[in-house]
Order: sequence, then structure tokens, then C-alpha cells
Amino acid sequence: MLLPAMNLLKNFYTAISPLKETTWEELLPLFQEDRLAPNQYFVRENEVARKIAFLESGVVRAFFINQQGQEYNKQFFVGPSSIGGYSSLLTGKPNLIPQQALTECVIFTCDYHALTGLYAKYPDLESLARKMAEHYFIEKEKKELEIVLLDATQRYKIFQMEFPTLEQLIQQYHIASYLGISATQLSRIRHQLANK
Repeated sequence: MLLPAMNLLKNFYTAISPLKETTWEELLPLFQEDRLAPNQYFVRENEVARKIAFLESGVVRAFFINQQGQEYNKQFFVGPSSIGGYSSLLTGKPNLIPQQALTECVIFTCDYHALTGLYAKYPDLESLARKMAEHYFIEKEKKELEIVLLDATQRYKIFQMEFPTLEQLIQQYHIASYLGISATQLSRIRHQLANK
């Protein structure tokens, strides 16, 4: 019998692309339960990524730092979700976008090469990986368009729809950074919306 967390993992990936039971029998043992404390990194900048993880619960941010040392939050992952330094995993080059826990997180880690080693044997698993890559590409393009085409208030409203519980879990400056605005601007927008 599967642990409840493994059922959550299974349901999460099945919703993206169903896998056969024989595939699950080899895949599930690759995942090991772990935890991230607040501010702990899943993958750091300039290290070669080797693992992916299923984020069962908690919040992880992906961010980058410019030459002036300013941080920009690129993405938030809220459990259940999938995390990993994908560019580094695919290229074998050092990771450029660190992933850091913002809250206590429960994760299930998996060695990426062990996972991809199953693709030839299980085409349904390779199909799942392709669909996930397509999903992340679409998300990336959507965010890039929002930054260019929408004003800060519109982006904030989209953030609220996409992450309805996040404002209660993380600090406001993280949200401002994600929206590409200052914490003062975010405070002003929230005040304006509250008074409408």
C-alpha cells in the first residue's frame, strides 16, 4: 500500500500524463522523502543540478541575482508541484537560477539520470517528461508577455488568481520582486484595490 504522500505524487503526475502501473513500479522507488527548511536551497547557483523533486507541500522560489546583487523572483512553486534546475539538468552546465525554500517544505527527490535512464524502456514516462517541458515553456512565455504587456496592477491580480494562498505564506518583498516592482509600489497597489 502506498503512503498518502506517494499517492499525491502519483496523482499529480497522472493528471499531466497517465503512466502504466509497470512504469510506476520502477519509478516510485527512485523518489526519497526529504525536507527543506525555510531559506534552504534545493539547487544553488553555479552548481550542476543532479536531482528533480516532487514538492509535496511548502513554497519554493526560483530566482536570479543581477550584477548589482539585486534579486529577482522568477517563479514560485507551491506544493503539489515539481522542482529542479532543468537547464542545468539538460545541459550538464552549472545552474544559473537557484531554487530556495521560503517555507518548511516536504519534498521527494529523484536522481535525474536514473529517471531519464527509464525513458527507453517506458515511453509513457518520456511522454510525461515532454508534456511537463511543454507546460513550463508555455508558463515562461506567458510570464514574459505579462511583464511587457500588462501594468503592475494587472500582473498583481493575475498573481492573486494563480497563487491565492501565497500572500499569507511569504513576505511581501518576494511578491514585489516576482511582479517586477518595488515593495512600496506593491503596497500602494494593494491599498488602492482594498479601497475600491
